[in-house]
Amino acid sequence: MFAARLLVFVVASVSAFDVIAAPRPNIVVILADDMGFSDVGCYGGEIETPHLDRLAADGLRFTSFYNTGRCCPTRAALLTGVYQHQAGVGHMTGDRGVPSYQGHLNDRCVTIAEVLRGSGYRTMMCGKWHVGSARGRWPRDRGFDRFYGVPQGGGFYFRVRKGRSLVLDDEEIEPGPGWYTTDAFNDRAATFIGEAVAAKSPFFLYVAHIAPHWPLQARARDIEKYRGKYRGGWDSVRAERHRRQLATGIVDRRWRLSPRDPQSVLWESAKKKDDLDLRMAVYAAQVDALDQGIGRLLASIDAAGVRENTLVLFLSDNGASAEGGLGGFSRGEKGAPIGTAASYASYGLGWANASNTPFRRYKSKVHEGGIATPLIVRWPAGIPRRGELETTVGHVMDILPTCVELAGATYPQERDGRRILPTEGRSLVPAFGGRPVERGALFWEHQGDRAVRRGRWKLVSSHKEEWELYDLEADRTELDDVAAKYPERVEAMAAEFGKWATRVGVRPWPLRK
Repeated sequence: MFAARLLVFVVASVSAFDVIAAPRPNIVVILADDMGFSDVGCYGGEIETPHLDRLAADGLRFTSFYNTGRCCPTRAALLTGVYQHQAGVGHMTGDRGVPSYQGHLNDRCVTIAEVLRGSGYRTMMCGKWHVGSARGRWPRDRGFDRFYGVPQGGGFYFRVRKGRSLVLDDEEIEPGPGWYTTDAFNDRAATFIGEAVAAKSPFFLYVAHIAPHWPLQARARDIEKYRGKYRGGWDSVRAERHRRQLATGIVDRRWRLSPRDPQSVLWESAKKKDDLDLRMAVYAAQVDALDQGIGRLLASIDAAGVRENTLVLFLSDNGASAEGGLGGFSRGEKGAPIGTAASYASYGLGWANASNTPFRRYKSKVHEGGIATPLIVRWPAGIPRRGELETTVGHVMDILPTCVELAGATYPQERDGRRILPTEGRSLVPAFGGRPVERGALFWEHQGDRAVRRGRWKLVSSHKEEWELYDLEADRTELDDVAAKYPERVEAMAAEFGKWATRVGVRPWPLRK
C-alpha cells in the first residue's frame, strides 16, 4: 500500500539530531495572487491573519523564497518544477509563436498532479488555473482528479467576469446566491479533502486563489473592519511593517528600508486621502477574507483527523501590483462604490509599495519587490521545528521535487511517449530539517527584465537598462549597486545568464510573430 510507506530523514534540532518517521504526507499548496511580501501578519503586516499566523507558529517561515514575478509564469514553474519558458509559459497565456511562449503547458513537462497521481495520490485543485485556457488544457487534462475553479485568469469575486468560466471538473456551472470566489474556493477545497479522506487515499490539493488581486471587491463587514485605519498613510504603514519585521527577524538589520518609490509622494501631499484609505481598506479586507477561508480549510483538515500528517504550504505568485499608478484605477460602473460587485478598481502604486516592504519594485519586475514571497510551511508529523525562520534560498520550482520526494514517487522520463525535461528545482526537505539545499544559480526573465542569483550575489537589470549588482547578504533591499566595483563578477554572471537564456528559450522582448 502506498500510504503505508514510511519516509525517514534526519532533521536538526537545537540540541540534537532527531529521526522523524512518517507515512507519506497529504500535501496542500495554497497560492495567493498579487499579495505583497509584508501583507501577512507574521511577515510584518497589520492586516488580521490569525490563521496564517498560527500556521507559521506551528511550522516554518522562509525568508528568502522566490516566485517568477508574474502570475502565469509562477504557476507554470510551481506546477512543473522547471523554468516557465521550458514549460511553454514564458509570458502569459497568449501564443507568441515560439514554443517557450506558447501560453500553455507543453508536453515536455509534467505537473505535480501527474506525478503524484501515478504514485497513488488523489489529486485535486480549486481556483485559478491560468496555464492553459482552451479545453484540452485544463487541470483534469494535466493530472487532477477533481477541479473547481476558473481555467482562465481571475479578476472577479462576486460574479463571473466576461471571458471567464466557473467549472466543476470539466463542466461549466453557474455560481449560486451569495457566491464569493475566496470563500467558494476554500470551502470546495474542504469538500475535496473530505472525499479523499473517505476514500482513504493520500491527497495532493492545490488551492490557487484570485485574492487579493484586483478588482477591489470584498464583503461589507470585512471592509468596515479596516475603514479609517489607513488614514495615517503609506509612509507610516511601511515604517511600522519594517519595525515589526526587524523585531521578528524577518529582515536583517543590515538591510535598509528602501526609500519611498520615486513615483509615489509623501502621504501629506497625497490627494483624495479618503478614497485612498478606502482602497487599502478593501485590499486588507480581501486578505482578511483569504485568511478566514484558509482557517476553515485548516479546520476541515483537523476535523478529518489528518492534521498531523498533512504538509501545508502557503505562498504568493508575485509581489504586490502597482497597476493603475499612484492612486490606482477605477473602471467599474459609474457611481459604484469601490469594493462592491459593480466596481472595478485597484489600490495603486502607493499602497503596493507598502505591501512589498522592505523591498522596491513590484509585480512583473525581477527586483526583490517583484519576486520575493512569503512561504509558510507546516507538517506536524515531519517537521519538529515550531515558529522558526528558515533562511534557505528557494524557488517555486522547488515545490514539485519536494512533493515527489515526500510522496515516495518517481519523477518520470516520459509523458505520453515523449521525453520530458529533468527538474530544475531542488527538494526543500533538507531545509525542513535545518540543513542546506545544494543548488547553483537561479535565473529570472520577464518582459526583458532579467536577473541571476548565485549565492549572496544578484545581478539584475530592468528592460534595456544596464546590469546592477547587489550583495544580498548585506543589502537585500538593493540600494547599493556594486557593479562598478566588481566588473569581472558582472561579466561572469551576465555570461551565465546568457547561457541559461539560450538553453530555456528566452527571446528578446518584445516578441513579434
